[in-house]
Parts: sequence; C-alpha cells; structure tokens
Amino acid sequence: MAVSSDILRTWRHPRRVVADLLDQGRREDRAIAFLMAGCGLIFVAQWPRLARVAHETGDELSKLVAYELVAWIFFWPLVFYAVAGLSFLALRFVGRGISAFSARLALFWAFLAATPAGLLYGLQTGLNGFGPAAQLVGAIWIAAFFWFWAQGLRAAVTGRG
Repeated sequence: MAVSSDILRTWRHPRRVVADLLDQGRREDRAIAFLMAGCGLIFVAQWPRLARVAHETGDELSKLVAYELVAWIFFWPLVFYAVAGLSFLALRFVGRGISAFSARLALFWAFLAATPAGLLYGLQTGLNGFGPAAQLVGAIWIAAFFWFWAQGLRAAVTGRG
C-alpha cells in the first residue's frame, strides 16, 4: 500500500498499520526512509516560520534555512535513533519481547505519520505567529506522535494489530 494511504490509515488504526509494516519483514531501508521522509517534511514545514522570523528580525532567510537543514537532516535522525534504542532497552528491561528493529520502526513510523499535523503547525506559525491556534495545533501534533508511537510499540510487543 502507498505510504500516503498508510499515513491516513494510521490516524484511524495506528496499531494495525504498524502490524502490517512489521509483517512485511525486517527492512532497514524502509525504516530509515520513513525517518528521513519525516525529517524532510518537517524541514519543509519550518519554511513559513523561518520566513516570518527573517522578516521580523531582519535576519537572512538563507542562513536560517541552512541551520534548519543541518538540524533536521543530520542532527534529529541521530536523536531518533538514540530514542529508539532507549525505548528498546526500556522495553527489554521490563520483560517485553521486542526487537530493536520493531522499536525503531514504531518510532520512525509514528514520526512520519504525525507529519501532516507538523506541516499544519509550520503553516500556522508562519502565517499567524505563536499564538493560541499554533499552540493547539502543536499540542495535536505532539499528542498524535506519542499516541502513534505507543500504539506502534504495543503492536510490536503483542505481534498483532
């Protein structure tokens, strides 16, 4: 199934989608593609906010975009790998049978599946600044990410959707 269709399905049945992805076998290339696609989309989502900041502060937009590029393409993927490793170790410590790949896939997919809300957040902060609407959209984005991640880990631990 297409990734866009799986993202839409995740907003309704996150555990089922992760279970389907895990049933396709261990595909490290697919897992890192999910992570890099999510980071790339969130990098693009930052552009409206960066344009607003550049306009308000007089800073160079190209400099701000370059900093965001380095952050989202080089730094954040390393953070996500570290968090996936810690979640794997924590689940192993409490006696849950889960593979490191399953922990990575659950985290990376949750991040990619929550990017539509991240794109909306970037647009909201770019057009209206940091106000109550941006805080609401940001809260929805963070809540969706953690919900998808928890459900993905649950699917990985139980082995079914």
